[in-house]
This record gives sequence, C-alpha cells and structure tokens, in this order.
Amino acid sequence: MAEQEPTAEQLAVIAAENLEDESTVTYKAPAQKTLQEIEELDKDDESLRKYKELLLGNRSKVLDPNVPNVQVVRLTLVCAAAPHPLVLDLTGDLSNFKKNPFVLKEGVEYRIKISFKVNKEIVSGLKYVQASTRKGIRIDKTQYMVGSYGPRDTEYEYLTPQEEAPKGMIARGNYHIESTFTDDDNHVHLYWEWQLNITKNWKE
Repeated sequence: MAEQEPTAEQLAVIAAENLEDESTVTYKAPAQKTLQEIEELDKDDESLRKYKELLLGNRSKVLDPNVPNVQVVRLTLVCAAAPHPLVLDLTGDLSNFKKNPFVLKEGVEYRIKISFKVNKEIVSGLKYVQASTRKGIRIDKTQYMVGSYGPRDTEYEYLTPQEEAPKGMIARGNYHIESTFTDDDNHVHLYWEWQLNITKNWKE
C-alpha cells in the first residue's frame, strides 16, 4: 500500500517541534590583525617567534593571489551504517547536488563532516549553517560554531555532534537543504544547496 505524503499541517507541526531559539548571542569579534602584523609583534623574542611559527605555520610558500582565504572542499555524511561513502565534492559544479539526492535510511545515526582549507590569513568565528525545507515549509535551521583557524597547507575537518535521522512514515521523503559556511564578518565563503532523501531502506 502506497504511503501517504504528509499534509502541510503535519509538516507545520514537525517544523514547530524543531524550532530553536535563533536569537543571536551578543558577541563582539576582536579586531583583526594580519599575519604579518602578528609576526612583527615581539619579533626579537626567539622563543615566542618559534611558538608563533608553530601556531601559524610556515608562510614561505607563495600562493596564487586569486586563491580565496577559505576554501570549503567537501561535505561528508559520516554514517557507519551506510553501504558506501556519502560525499559532496564542493570544488566543482554545485548545481548537480539539487538533482542527485543523498539517500539516508530513517533512524540511522550520522554526523556531518566539513573539510576546508585556510590559505592566507587567520579567520575568526567560522560557522556552518544548515536550513532544511520540505514542500516549501522550513523544517529546521541549525548553526554550528566551527571556530577560528590559521593558514596551513593541509585541510581542517569539522564534525558536527551526532544526530539521528528522522523516522516514521511522515518523516520519509525528500528534504531540500541550504548550507552556508560563513564567519564573524558575515563573509560567506560558500553557499550550496543539496537534497536529502529519507527512506525506509537504503535502496528504494
């Protein structure tokens, strides 16, 4: 017997249950300093110079001036029960993600992993914001504080807390997700849209 799609009223109830206090915490970001300014501070203190080099990395590598300071490389749904890796490559054509949804079995535990690079200057207060809608109704919006990072050659990874995929007949279906990677200065480093399909089984 075919499963009934949830009504607008049922979706509104789910959305109300997921509503969180989205009021922003009053936070004043510290004044930004370039790496060069930081390196010039106490430059005659050898032990402090070595410590800052350890924290900030070796900047002898010359970067392409067109390379952005923050590059978001990929999003991974980390799920031990998944039959294969669920990975979005964020370095290519982002429009394809709206056509090819991730399939996630209802009720499984998962985490979201964001892989990114910081290339030139320290970036403060990185945030990952994710808003989910279904049939045009916003179901959920969550903000994750990623933190502040200095430049280095290798990628950073951020893992969200573990969550459980929704389950039940009403929860099954397609979710449209808008993701934003931003910082304290409200600079959007990347915005992308993708689809998540919650199913009864891994293959439907």
